Amino acid sequence: MRHMLRPILVALALALTACGHAETAQPQEPPRHTPAAAPLVATPEVCPMPDSGFDCEFQKRIQNAKNYAETRPGIIGIVLRDRKTGAMWRNDHAGELTWTASTIKLAMIVNLLERNRSGKIKLTADDRRLMTAMLHSSDDDAADTLWKRYTGTTFNAAFPKYGMADLVAQRGYSANFPYWGFEKCTTNDLDRLINYVLDTVPAEDRAYIVEQMRQVGPEQQWGVWGPDSGAKNGWSEEDGGWVMNSVGFVGKDERYTLAIMNNLKGEGGYNEGRETDTEITRILFR
Repeated sequence: MRHMLRPILVALALALTACGHAETAQPQEPPRHTPAAAPLVATPEVCPMPDSGFDCEFQKRIQNAKNYAETRPGIIGIVLRDRKTGAMWRNDHAGELTWTASTIKLAMIVNLLERNRSGKIKLTADDRRLMTAMLHSSDDDAADTLWKRYTGTTFNAAFPKYGMADLVAQRGYSANFPYWGFEKCTTNDLDRLINYVLDTVPAEDRAYIVEQMRQVGPEQQWGVWGPDSGAKNGWSEEDGGWVMNSVGFVGKDERYTLAIMNNLKGEGGYNEGRETDTEITRILFR
């Protein structure tokens, strides 16, 4: 009997031990799931001039040019235009009257070609030589000769037609009035003038002007002028200080136009003005 009970007691003890283990076993935690990472949302690029019509990269260049101009001597008017898209930007000084200096010679050329085409005058070989000298090296004597030969008042009466609506002839030291050397206009005027040349002047005359502006002499190789651009520059020392102006086009098919009028107001001279106009152009079209 004792031998039979022993196996039963051992089995019972093992069963009770297993039962105790089952009672003390810790409950299993449910499997943990790593939450999915939040999707990355690209931060939209902040453009400094969202209403300008230019792409964001160009807007940054414009802002840099604007900031630079505000650190330079005098007052600087700037007008930039994209002829392909129609986008346009002008700074706060674009509407201020400034001495035209020799930029007015571009409007003189437009008028002479227009009068010749209409039959009102007949340009001679000498006239054309003088016109080229005005565009290439900004020759003052050539401008004087043509102004007298073809009547200054006739020139001035025509200039608003080419977009120079703000132009005002000034009384100066010349016996003649009006006189090309004593005129004031705005940067907006120069912008409208260069776009009149590119968009309205007949193709043959336009081609002549564009070619000459691309091949100016060393006197005008600054400001808007460059390897893929053309310019008509004007510089003069007035009673109030130096004026350094540059107007022209940049890029394939003259896509962009840029007008800069820099009235140094005695705060700087020729070199500072030349540097300012050139650096503004470099920032915009580097």
